[in-house]
Amino acid sequence: MRENAKDSERHARRMAKKQAIMQQRIKAADQDQGVLLVLTGPGKGKSSSAFGMAARALGHGMKVGIVQFIKGRFTTGEDRFFRELPGVSYHVMGEGFTWDTQDRERDVRAAEAAWEVARSMLQDPAYQLVVLDELNIVLKYEYLDLDRVLDDLSARPEMQHVAVTGRNAPPELIELADTVTEMQVVKHAFKAGIRAQKGVEL
Repeated sequence: MRENAKDSERHARRMAKKQAIMQQRIKAADQDQGVLLVLTGPGKGKSSSAFGMAARALGHGMKVGIVQFIKGRFTTGEDRFFRELPGVSYHVMGEGFTWDTQDRERDVRAAEAAWEVARSMLQDPAYQLVVLDELNIVLKYEYLDLDRVLDDLSARPEMQHVAVTGRNAPPELIELADTVTEMQVVKHAFKAGIRAQKGVEL
């Protein structure tokens, strides 16, 4: 459908107004600091988003630390890819999904060991982005002390960015975060009987 002259003029006016608003917002955002991002909700894409940030950070020559909680019983594409890259410290510290381990004490030990690795990264300004994958699950089941996690996140270096993923982010973490995104399910192949696929979920 071809636009007439009036449609083109109307569109140009709308975009000019939008441009002015966006330029004003960009001008007002004049601070630089490390950002705490929380990616939560029942929908797919939380870890994928965090690993996209890791790729972006590496593209800028930044040092990235990755700690995966819960996951660990199977190899994923991100594991194979990021582990081999220079500038990445990659740690898979989980022992599988909670419904697979069925052993709370073992899960707590794994979570505590993973947090020690994460904590060392959160204290090191050389790490410019730290990804804490599935940390929210660990907090939901109280495998780690929430106050301790919040204190360590708050005390990190000023310019360090952190991305936390997993369903059911606790309200206290959401309050502390600078950016929170909640992924929602509209439709998922798994419900139609399609198993997790390499390159999509694995």
